[in-house]
Amino acid sequence: MRKVLMIVMAAIMVACQTNTEKSQYGDNPYKKYTEGLPFEMPEVKAPVFPDRAVTLSDYEAVGDGQQLCTDAFAKAIDELSKQGGGKLVVPRGVWYTGPIVLKSNINLHLEKGAIILFAADENLYPLIKTSFEGLDTRRCQSPLSADSAENIAVTGEGVIDGNGQYWRPLKREKVTDAQWAKFTSREGGVMHSPKMWYPSEGYAKGADAADMNVPTGMRSEEDWNSVKRFLRPVMVSLVNCKNVLLQGVIFQNSPAWNIHPLMCENIIIDNVLARNPSYAQNGDALDLESCKNALIVNSKFDAGDDGICIKSGKDADGRRRGKPCENVVVDGCTVFAGHGGFVVGSEMSGGVRNIMVKNSQFLGTDVGLRFKSKRGRGGIVENIYIDGISMNQIKNDALIFNMYYGGKSVSETIADGDNPNIVDIQPVDETTPIFRNINISNVVCNGAGRAMTFNGLPEMPIDGITLENINIIAEKGEEFNNSKNITKTNVNIVVQKY
Repeated sequence: MRKVLMIVMAAIMVACQTNTEKSQYGDNPYKKYTEGLPFEMPEVKAPVFPDRAVTLSDYEAVGDGQQLCTDAFAKAIDELSKQGGGKLVVPRGVWYTGPIVLKSNINLHLEKGAIILFAADENLYPLIKTSFEGLDTRRCQSPLSADSAENIAVTGEGVIDGNGQYWRPLKREKVTDAQWAKFTSREGGVMHSPKMWYPSEGYAKGADAADMNVPTGMRSEEDWNSVKRFLRPVMVSLVNCKNVLLQGVIFQNSPAWNIHPLMCENIIIDNVLARNPSYAQNGDALDLESCKNALIVNSKFDAGDDGICIKSGKDADGRRRGKPCENVVVDGCTVFAGHGGFVVGSEMSGGVRNIMVKNSQFLGTDVGLRFKSKRGRGGIVENIYIDGISMNQIKNDALIFNMYYGGKSVSETIADGDNPNIVDIQPVDETTPIFRNINISNVVCNGAGRAMTFNGLPEMPIDGITLENINIIAEKGEEFNNSKNITKTNVNIVVQKY
């Protein structure tokens, strides 16, 4: 009887708490994330959809993992759109499909047990003009995309799988002997070197003609198509969209970056899991680029590359776009394996400002808090607030500022013995990156390779960093180069093996 009474009382307390929160925040539970910030940010609300729903299976789609459902998705979305929008319900099953394009006022809702599996066939993904790694270029159409849409959502309890292993290259050091043997035995693959395998001849050709991951010297349609596999897409591409909600869904196994909102406004990412294998090349979990008014809350990220990454375009293309990533709150998130827990850059040429990251945890990442750029980028990163971060077993730096980024992870940089020239001064112009006014407080890190490293430019030092209530156990201590106005209060670093 006592146990039953306790359960009833607990339920009443939860109900009271919920009612109090509703009373406090009205009809918008997300309002609490934009209150009390050290910068001005408008309230962000989830999109609202008409009370109308259709089910994918009503459009002759079969969820057997074999029948292609591309036309069914397109017809269902088109029909809903013509009626003013609503919910497209994806029921339990494996729905094998080509690209899905969302339109305004559409909520793509995956029920429990629903898997959307994107087909491993490059012929289904036409080449389009887009932006990748901050540069204007062409890529294959993304598996799930929206362009200039308003009031869109991907919600539910299902899974979206990009079939990324069809697209991605593989580095030998990132996999086991068994995994290496399995992947490199695939038909059509190319062994580029003893340490690098490519999924096709076209991919190898594109890699040889690329600056980082963007090909150069493409003069004709034939040239572009000859390297098509190399132009692997981000899995979720949202461009110029307004009022976006991603909630509850698992996004996994992307060809390149996993989730990529670009130049979007009023976006909520809530309670999602974005994951990739640890060996996924360029498998960033979330890249928020040139977006305004964004909430990233209660979500988990597990990838072979950056976890939560803030960007705003690269070099001249990014400066010409001129759209900063601004007014962003990250709250209650977890990042597992990856190059960085929370990352800014290196594509930040349009600027990054007004960012709050709090109440989050990084577990086994390569780096905890990572700020990266290089000469040529330009852009200003400022007004960043980080508060209440817990880290465990960070492989390298708990905190790093690196203005000499060369496209490698910190682990690769250390292994290759990179030693940047931090002495010679170059002229300051629009291509000089600026990092200033960054506040980091209440951080605990149990185990890191290094506590913190600051490598600024001699002509533009890292300026105005406040460190308060920081406790780090690391194998190496701290190093500050070309940095000024660094304020440390109650910063405790214990140097020991872990």
